[in-house]
Amino acid sequence: MNNKEITITDVARLAGVSKRTVSRVINKSTKVGKATRIKIQKIIDDLNYRPNAQARGLASRRSYLLGMIYDNPDAFYVDGAQRGMLSVCREFGYELVVHPCDRHSDTLTTEAINFVNRSKLDGVLILPPISENDELAEALDKAGMNYVRLASIALDAPEHVVISNERAAVSEMTEYLIGLGHQRIGYITGPKGLKSTQQRREGFFDAMKKHNLEIPESLVAQGDYTFESGMACANQLLRDKIPPTAIFASNDEMAVGVMNAAQSMGIAIPEQLSVAGFDDSILASRIIPQITTLRRPVREMARLATAKLIATIDGREGDARVGVSLVPSLVIRKSTQPR
Repeated sequence: MNNKEITITDVARLAGVSKRTVSRVINKSTKVGKATRIKIQKIIDDLNYRPNAQARGLASRRSYLLGMIYDNPDAFYVDGAQRGMLSVCREFGYELVVHPCDRHSDTLTTEAINFVNRSKLDGVLILPPISENDELAEALDKAGMNYVRLASIALDAPEHVVISNERAAVSEMTEYLIGLGHQRIGYITGPKGLKSTQQRREGFFDAMKKHNLEIPESLVAQGDYTFESGMACANQLLRDKIPPTAIFASNDEMAVGVMNAAQSMGIAIPEQLSVAGFDDSILASRIIPQITTLRRPVREMARLATAKLIATIDGREGDARVGVSLVPSLVIRKSTQPR
């Protein structure tokens, strides 16, 4: 058998099963018993058999391609999502196609539908903030396209969403700052109109109100997730009549902007001002002092979302409909200290 190309017929003959059964093992179907699956997989591994991708697609009426649609300026977030998807794609024999786009574009939905049709995808993962676009989700559904959204709330049926409970996470961070003795805490929000911005804001207010702490309007500033907006908001907050002793920025890039602005004003961090962020991007661990932040499990979310996609494609509706909600974890570093 070393002198010719190994085929699925060879695997089936050696295993004493049908080609259909071998195909099911290759496609990770649950319709094959454990003992038979192990036997067939051993033969596949021993022969170093690799199914022809084109023939496999024709036989199963699939392209074995998944897509990822995104408009996220954070390259580390996108990279984490890709790595999470690829870990599952490799296991099930899928390839990944990515499609960057502009969430503000009037032709976003049309372009996305053209992408999935042109690429002949079996399913698509949508990253925030585009994942909050209900028009896009409805268009994908109408087109018969399997999709899963990463989001901060349950904005779709369980088979179509993996949730990052950002409200609970922001509340936990705020509780941590209060526990350090900070009562006058400045907060920098994300862009208007995003559900994630609202969820994070509400998490902050939840914790402050729980401790009966005042939240004056002068201590809440609106950013747009950029370094520059973090600097501008910090300048605004730190020039208040009674400036905050801590500032919680709703992403790490703005938190770095806060630190830059504070240091330019001669304010020492964390001795005179504690600073916290959100995301645990690479910036948070490389700047001095390192930033206390919230680690969003992006790779795990993308992995679970991809597993949902493939479960739907395979017809395993029960697996796809299992609700998934993860809470970002608190990462304590040097940018915060007791009041």
